[in-house]
Amino acid sequence: MKRSFLWCSAAFLALLFSWDASAAELVRKFSGSRSIETPEFEVKAPWLIDWRVNSDFPSSMGVAVSLASGGTDAYAGKVFKTKHPGNGLRLMEESGRFRFKVDAVIADWTLKVIQLSPDEVEQYKPKKVLDY
Repeated sequence: MKRSFLWCSAAFLALLFSWDASAAELVRKFSGSRSIETPEFEVKAPWLIDWRVNSDFPSSMGVAVSLASGGTDAYAGKVFKTKHPGNGLRLMEESGRFRFKVDAVIADWTLKVIQLSPDEVEQYKPKKVLDY
């Protein structure tokens, strides 16, 4: 009996210390294999765009993603452009309603909109590189 109590306690402590207390929240996820305009989504700063691109024909693929302001569809900036499989993160520091405009050729893509807490922003800012 004492042994099972100790085992349960150890398992609980392991779970407690491995639990990610992050406040990051998935707002929307979009994926596809062709050019589209996504539905609008609303997000508050700070937030992340987590993108992934893949292809069965990497030498022929291409993906370009831009952000448009919701309602007006005014250009709000380039998210990324690539001719190679890969992934990345883009920190956004503007709140609002947006949509993605995806131009894809022979590529599978996924875009995740992730809401961050203000405390999490430092994890995603580029580190300053020292010049020697």
